[in-house]
Amino acid sequence: MTMVTGHVGGAGLDTDTLLMMLEALGDFVGHELTPQRQLDLDHDDVCPEDIVRAMSDPNQLGVQLVFVPEAYGGMDGGAFDSYRICEVMARHDIGLATAVFATFLGSDPILVGATDEQRQRWLRAIAEDGIVFAYGATEPDAGSDLGAMKTTAARIEDDDGVVTGYRINGRKQWISNGSIADMITVLAMAPDGPSWFVVPNDTPGFAAASPEDKHGIRLSNTAALFLDDVEVPADHLIGEVEGRGLVQAQQVFGYTRIMVAAFGLGGGWEALDRAIAYALERKQGGAPLAEKQGFNHKLIVPHAIRLEAARSYIEDTAEKIDDGLGEDGAMNTEGAIAKLMATEAGNAAADAAIQAHGGYGYTREYVVEKIKRDVRITTIYEGTSEIMEMTIARDRWQHHLKTGGAYYRDRAAQLAQLHQRSPTVGADVAALASQALAAVLEACRAARLTRNQHVLFRLGDLICHAECADVLARRAARTLDGAAHAKSPDRFDGPTLAVMSRIFAREAAQKVGQEGARWVAGALAPDSADVGPMLATIPHDAIRTAQTGLVADMDHVADVLYDRA
Repeated sequence: MTMVTGHVGGAGLDTDTLLMMLEALGDFVGHELTPQRQLDLDHDDVCPEDIVRAMSDPNQLGVQLVFVPEAYGGMDGGAFDSYRICEVMARHDIGLATAVFATFLGSDPILVGATDEQRQRWLRAIAEDGIVFAYGATEPDAGSDLGAMKTTAARIEDDDGVVTGYRINGRKQWISNGSIADMITVLAMAPDGPSWFVVPNDTPGFAAASPEDKHGIRLSNTAALFLDDVEVPADHLIGEVEGRGLVQAQQVFGYTRIMVAAFGLGGGWEALDRAIAYALERKQGGAPLAEKQGFNHKLIVPHAIRLEAARSYIEDTAEKIDDGLGEDGAMNTEGAIAKLMATEAGNAAADAAIQAHGGYGYTREYVVEKIKRDVRITTIYEGTSEIMEMTIARDRWQHHLKTGGAYYRDRAAQLAQLHQRSPTVGADVAALASQALAAVLEACRAARLTRNQHVLFRLGDLICHAECADVLARRAARTLDGAAHAKSPDRFDGPTLAVMSRIFAREAAQKVGQEGARWVAGALAPDSADVGPMLATIPHDAIRTAQTGLVADMDHVADVLYDRA
């Protein structure tokens, strides 16, 4: 079954409508969630259910309308629209953003797998009544491995053997909106395989535990769910056919991971912007911190650049999904790359923001410590960073094998051509990263090194950096040509993005070349094949030469960041 047009492949909102929605979202949350209330709720570990429901109410904000197709009463927003909304929500509060995201995630099995009658019933309830959903997949002993679930759904049959309902038994863990949701989509093992069911929260036998006492996102409601002989009608089986649950879950990972990536992006930029503002005011040694090159080059500039590299990949993936390339899970690896880069960059940026504030950063009043606690979850939920690395490595490893090693060599050649057309964006250096990656992968093939799980993890990280360097260079070139995406924030102009792209390309090339060679050498066994000739094709000298001008470029980015603050 393919996805509904408009959810991940539609034209989406027009630019003016999106911008109005973003403005309304910022105004609404800013009014309802004052800084003091936010700190109090975080301290008391309370989810502001009134705000969550008001945001979902079509007569108030109605943010959920963006995620629902027009055919079911929604606004037919696309993946790009969703990314922008998630980023803005995350800049206000990732916990609150998680509550909104949970309804979208909970409705996903309905959207991709339900009958039209089921969609009309439940998606319209989201769009027109603002009901809140939860997504009941994770279990205490299964984590990210959905296939290891223990929750069961036994058939209930009448005297003629006709299935009239299902009796569900099991437990779910770490469920966002768990104890405030009106409806929960529950993944359970039916006789013919994993299947999704819609369970109303007032069904006998259903119960939610007290909310978890979490490290961060304390404004979100997270609770365990208990299902003891919970009976639902047969038409609450999503799609009314058993055994399609895992396929339905896999179909949307590319899209949902874009949204979590946007949380990492928004949280990271919010923390970094606070550090930039603080650096302009805080004087040390007779001058503002903003004038200290070492401070900027360690705690500000690298994080801004990694966040924009992540944004580039998020936008590229969202555009492809909106163009119809994300059906049946086709963009799951791209979603994993976007999530890995954005959430790790956001987490690192928030950590650097605490350091930039010194002792003040460690106090609640300055908020960056809260952002750090909040953004940390983005590297865990909707697939941990390690799952992302494995997903990326396995997929791109197959591309390498199927093309006889040409996959990244071809990307390097395309980047070299881009350099001829746009010589200031660092495409030539990004090409070195892809060239080095091709050599590393070929060495892994010859010596059969991917039998080592750790090697796969490291390959996933290297692939992520090489592809983000590629996409950032292309974004910078388009922006220089006046062809930036109309819905993308215009924080940086073409020349600045070109400088950022050069810096990140240097980092990616250095990382892939040095770390790739290190892990190949580290995984070799005494009887391994000779991979020396392959490693010799890593362009170490060219990568080293490409670092020329790095400090001057970082100085330029620092100036732009403070000028725009």
